[in-house]
Formats: sequence, structure tokens, C-alpha cells
Amino acid sequence: MSPIEPDDLPGNEPRSQPIGKLLRDWAVVIFIAFGAALLVRTYVLQQYYISGPSMESTLFEKDRVLVSKLSYRLHDIRHGDVIVFDRVASQGASVVHDDLIKRVIGLAGDKIEIQSCVVYVNGTPLDEPYLDAGNLSQVVLEDRCRQPNMTAITILAGQIFVMGDNRPESFDSRSFGAISTQLVVGRAFVVLWPFDSWRFL
Repeated sequence: MSPIEPDDLPGNEPRSQPIGKLLRDWAVVIFIAFGAALLVRTYVLQQYYISGPSMESTLFEKDRVLVSKLSYRLHDIRHGDVIVFDRVASQGASVVHDDLIKRVIGLAGDKIEIQSCVVYVNGTPLDEPYLDAGNLSQVVLEDRCRQPNMTAITILAGQIFVMGDNRPESFDSRSFGAISTQLVVGRAFVVLWPFDSWRFL
């Protein structure tokens, strides 16, 4: 004869929890999960979708990228990084904020110059394998890069110079100048969607 375990005794059947307590428990779980997701989105990672052609053929319309907001707490901004930043502009009496994604071309202290669509950083032509071959094949320089020449400028402390990879169709530092590093949201480091385009940047 097997010994009787305490759980086998009459009256020890599991009791269902009151519906009110169950709902409160679920509400706490959902609140914690929502709070954690909000903290991650605010301080760690955020997903962005690409709107516009300015980064083709690196990024295309409707691509989704993951942006690390911790990267520049761990290291400085680097040449070639693809970043998201807050573009602040005035429209009459109101201030408009717009998230833009561009590539870092120049850092503080760099001298940036453009001659016949070739970007020079500190007097050296910049190697840019990410540029679109179709654009580079254009005979008319304006069709190749929109702004074939730019007088040399030196990037001030606390600023960076950014450009889109699709030079004919990018609104970037050639138009609005260098931007403050304080406006940088984070570094885009991977394409999440579409799935068959998944890759690190």
C-alpha cells in the first residue's frame, strides 16, 4: 500500500484564484512588459523605416533598420557610420522635427571639400564603394551628384558632416551644413526588413 501524500488528502484540491486577482496579476505583467519595451525603445534600440531615396542603393524605400541608441555611449561617432539624427527646421513660427538617415563623412577637425563630385577629406579622395554605379556613370556632373563642387570647410568641435549615398537626391550637409552631435539619435547597424535583404550596415 503506497503512503498517502498530503496532496492526496480530501480538501487539498487546487483552488482557482478569484477572477479579480487574476486580472490584477495580468495587468501587472502587461504593465511591466510595456514599461520594459518603452525603456528599450527609448534608451537601447529602435526600429525605423526608410522614407525616400536619399540612401539608395544602400537602403531603399520601406526598408526597416534597427538603430542602436547605446553605440555612442560606448564609443565615438566614426567615419562611414550610418546614423539617424533629428533634423530641426523652422517653418514660420513653428519648429519642425524630422528624423533623417545619412552617412557620416566628416568629424570634428576634418576639412571637407568636393571637386567634380569627388569628396576630399583632409585633402585625400574619399573611397566610397557604397555609391550607386548608375549615378557614377552619369556624364553631366549635376546628374551624378547634384552639387559637383563645394568649397573646403573645416568641421567644428561637436559637429559632423553627413551625406546621403544617393548624391543626386539627398538633402544633407551640402545644403544645411554640419550638424551637432547632440542631434544624433543612434547608429543604424542592420537592415531588418525585407527579410531577404537582411544585412549589417
